[in-house]
Amino acid sequence: SLSLSLSLSRSRQRNQIPSFSPKPCNSISLCVKEGEKERVRGRNLNRNLGRLKQKRAKMSSTLLEVTRASHEEVERLERLIVKELQNETASSRERLYQSHRVRNMMEQIISTTDKLVDIYEDKDNARKDEIAALGGQTATGTNVFSAFYDRLKEIREYHRRHPAARVVDAGEEYEQMFKEDPILDFSGEEAFGRYLDLHEFYNRYINSKFGEPMEYTTYLDVFSQPEKIPRKLKMTRQYRDYIIDLLEYLISFFERTDPLKDLDRIFSKVITEFEEQWSNGKVEGWENEGQENGHVSQPTMIDLDYYSTVEELMELGPEKLKEALAALGLKTGGTVQQRAERLFLTKNTPLEKLDRKHFAKPSRGSEQNGNVPTQKEEDIKDLALMEAKMKRLCELLNETIVRTKENTVKKQGMTWDEIVQEQEEEDIQADTESDEEEQPIYNPLKLPLGWDGKPIPYWLYKLHGLGQEFKCEICGNHSYWGRRAFERHFKEWRHQHGMRCLGIPNTKNFNEITSIEDAKRLWERIQERQGLNKWRPDLEEEYEDHEGNIYNKKTYTDLQRQGLI
Repeated sequence: SLSLSLSLSRSRQRNQIPSFSPKPCNSISLCVKEGEKERVRGRNLNRNLGRLKQKRAKMSSTLLEVTRASHEEVERLERLIVKELQNETASSRERLYQSHRVRNMMEQIISTTDKLVDIYEDKDNARKDEIAALGGQTATGTNVFSAFYDRLKEIREYHRRHPAARVVDAGEEYEQMFKEDPILDFSGEEAFGRYLDLHEFYNRYINSKFGEPMEYTTYLDVFSQPEKIPRKLKMTRQYRDYIIDLLEYLISFFERTDPLKDLDRIFSKVITEFEEQWSNGKVEGWENEGQENGHVSQPTMIDLDYYSTVEELMELGPEKLKEALAALGLKTGGTVQQRAERLFLTKNTPLEKLDRKHFAKPSRGSEQNGNVPTQKEEDIKDLALMEAKMKRLCELLNETIVRTKENTVKKQGMTWDEIVQEQEEEDIQADTESDEEEQPIYNPLKLPLGWDGKPIPYWLYKLHGLGQEFKCEICGNHSYWGRRAFERHFKEWRHQHGMRCLGIPNTKNFNEITSIEDAKRLWERIQERQGLNKWRPDLEEEYEDHEGNIYNKKTYTDLQRQGLI
């Protein structure tokens, strides 16, 4: 008993359980206040103890047991993740399933750790009161033994009511739960994450004002380059909806095909780079936009020191004058002469001393917000940020985009039946792929393997005479099994290469010839036969002189040289 009380007191000291002994008071009022505090704390503690007793009566887990179980769950999930990643996958589909299983376990770890953080913060002092209850502390004092025996009695009562209770290994349940393949939603065009399905966005692009008619393969190269679209066409609601939907699709596709990458971290880096470029006015497609919002851009300013008369200003044209007046906040209407006169007034007169009739009326939004960016400017910035995110996703999905384009070009040269057949073959191939290592094939007769990698039937082996061996010396003593393979090899590359090395043409005359000596002997006989029947132009070619005499080529040439003809 003494050792038990000492161990409980030490554990209470380690857990820093607060003491409930009354503090000395210097005055009556202070003692009353301290007494009130002690009674309030006692009531709260009794209430928590009653709650704990109700939980124990139902044999539900206490807060400390929940904490211990949560830590155990996190460790178990970490071991399952390591075990899952150690398994090698043979197909892309199994690799995708594995990534999603790991992702689900990581999300479960994050959820469990969030609960642990809430428990350790202990905002309602439930953990603190539970530790105090385990130490036997009550409102009246500390009674370690009563708390110990109450807990022992509760455990005995539970096992008396449930004598057949057994310990269940939660690890097996977790492993079975996360071993199931997750449900992934891919369209038929996406082919389980191998290709993108942008047909909907392609139709919206070619039928919009900011797009243009083009082929789908061309769109796959263009959709990731929004900076090529004119800025004035981007300010429409149609383009904004298009970018929002396209970005949502790319995010969804990326999360489905690569679930282990942290997309929030990628986007945070994109936002940081975007803010820096936006402040410098260097965002591609939105150059100088960040500097022009609320500020006068340098190109609109005109140095009036170079102009001495209104007529010289009029030569700049109405648009230049309008931009310069708008930059100074003056009215931009009127003829070219009126604009030039209004701008020329600012050469020698400060803006503060000009008559207010020359200034444009401020808009209601600018009067209310002052220098605060308007809603339109915020929308422009959000639109540019969405474009930056979309371009970053396109960089990450570059291989998929290239693969999609190649698949589209291939399908354009196929019929519908061929496309359906190819898709069925891909599905069958994906279903038959397995992570298990190939088992050794039982083949005691050493039969040839068929198209499926298994030995062919024995009757087929005998029918085709595959037990007969034919050797060809011209092919380097290569063996051919079966009459069919032997006859076919005379047209194959190996036999043709051997005949070419011998300097003999590979014609039908040399079929069934496998010996080098036989081939050479036959070639010599063919050459001799061709020599007897060979065309000899000197003796057989005929010429006729002007008198009608017929000579062969040799005789005619000799007589012509002698001048007799």
